[in-house]
Amino acid sequence: QGQLVESGGGLVQAGGSLRLSCAASGRTLSNYAVGWFRQAPGKEREFVAGISRSGFNTLYAESGRGRFTISRDNANNTAFLQMNNLNPEDTAVYYCAQGFSTLPGLMSNNYVSWGQGTQVTVSS
Repeated sequence: QGQLVESGGGLVQAGGSLRLSCAASGRTLSNYAVGWFRQAPGKEREFVAGISRSGFNTLYAESGRGRFTISRDNANNTAFLQMNNLNPEDTAVYYCAQGFSTLPGLMSNNYVSWGQGTQVTVSS
């Protein structure tokens, strides 16, 4: 089945930046859309950003629009989430996910495989 592995999380001060990576092993991530979701303590998992197989189409939640950028490197089977101007409300576990198809969706059930997540903590 393969797996997705997120990395790049950590502790950052408000206003800082982080770049999350999602590496796929044993699966061809480059054939599908990729999504990033996050889940804060006591809250539902929510969509953050999504990117099509080609990279041409992207979707963003309102919370991250203008601050977050999703991208991918199909040659290396990897996807990224660049997060700038972080604030404490961005604190959550961030997950990457492989889509069912080539276009990203907003819902969790648009995605078939998930990583274990990486913790992002933003201090004020």
